[in-house]
Amino acid sequence: MMDITKVPFVKYTGIQYGTSGVLELEAREHLENHMGAVHASAQFALAETASGAHLQTLFPELVGKVIPLLRDAAIKFKAPATTSISAHVSAAEDSVASFQKQFQRKGRSSIEVTVDLIDSNNSVTCSCLFKWFIQRIESE
Repeated sequence: MMDITKVPFVKYTGIQYGTSGVLELEAREHLENHMGAVHASAQFALAETASGAHLQTLFPELVGKVIPLLRDAAIKFKAPATTSISAHVSAAEDSVASFQKQFQRKGRSSIEVTVDLIDSNNSVTCSCLFKWFIQRIESE
């Protein structure tokens, strides 16, 4: 599997796996917005990265054999992130089953992944929905 934390942009932001095995972003001064909280774009980067990493967990047999592309994203900010945040990711079982069925038939499919970012006080700072399009890499 690809180590998502080695992607240059991800590495630059400081996104890392925490001791609990989920992706985390430490609150640091260079990630702050004008209010002293974690910048919205830094939160989006953590959530999007976690959603992509989750695809590898869901479909390890497809790693290196597909091109995943983010098609759509929705994010709702709920509270300022003033501490470190962690990404909690899920995909509905029916969405996973639907993805697998269509992917087997067509070699491409879409799936929705949900991410909640939670701060060290156990508050949800934002909730996100990512829609991924995944296509098999054509062999030559």
